[in-house]
Amino acid sequence: MLVSHSAPVAEAVAELARGLAAGGPMAAVAAAGGTADGGLGTSAERILAAAREVDRGAGVALLADLGSSVLTVKTLLAQGELPPGSRLVDAPFLEGAVAAVVTASAGAPLTMVESTAAEAYTYRKT
Repeated sequence: MLVSHSAPVAEAVAELARGLAAGGPMAAVAAAGGTADGGLGTSAERILAAAREVDRGAGVALLADLGSSVLTVKTLLAQGELPPGSRLVDAPFLEGAVAAVVTASAGAPLTMVESTAAEAYTYRKT
């Protein structure tokens, strides 16, 4: 699940991750971006709705872009409002999302999805 300050950014990253993981079974992917009125920001209600949408009982991997999106996810986790087993994944937003969706689509458990997404920090472009 992707949490961003911008709905178009969250949707675009979700679309890219889905596209790169295509070709077999697809893990559930949801985007929670922006505020209820379409502005920039973070909406706890959007995050909760998206988490419920993708929850299949094995926990939800949440990747957040920055600032209040991270803090909102941490607060929802601390308050026990997200599905059981959900976790905030410390990973780069785009590369981590692709790694997470590809790994989850291969049927890997949440711990492996989390570690694969986090490994995206080590991707070098030079």
